[in-house]
Amino acid sequence: MSPRDDQTISDHIETATDPAAFAHWPAEVYQDMIENRDNGCVGTVLVSETDSLRVWHLHIAPGARCGFHRHVNPYFWSAFTPGKARTYFSDGRVEEMEYYKGETRHYRYEPGEYMLHSLENIGETELVFVTVEHLETPGVALPVPDHVRLVAPS
Repeated sequence: MSPRDDQTISDHIETATDPAAFAHWPAEVYQDMIENRDNGCVGTVLVSETDSLRVWHLHIAPGARCGFHRHVNPYFWSAFTPGKARTYFSDGRVEEMEYYKGETRHYRYEPGEYMLHSLENIGETELVFVTVEHLETPGVALPVPDHVRLVAPS
């Protein structure tokens, strides 16, 4: 997929309200979505934060899954490793995707819009991404706990 030229298209995904939309999901995945619907940790570790940006690293071991998290700010991600993943979306969809090293995708949300999802590594190699959130937008950034912030060695 090549970079998008049109950044005016919203990437909002509705959250299904009927539990039947998730009947094909493992019960623990559905429960994770319910419990983490306001989770603003879009990566494993927050490595940098300014008034305008948050930079995250995301590492997912083979067979592991990153928990549900909500994107509310425009952002982009880049894959540092190739791999394969299964994504669970809050509308009930499940999609399998293959990533290539250097692949980058951009997403945009208007105020009140979001994407709530989880990513499971179904490949044989670690998935590594960097995600950059743009905070200078009309939306409000979700809070993140201190334990996800990078701590420099002393």
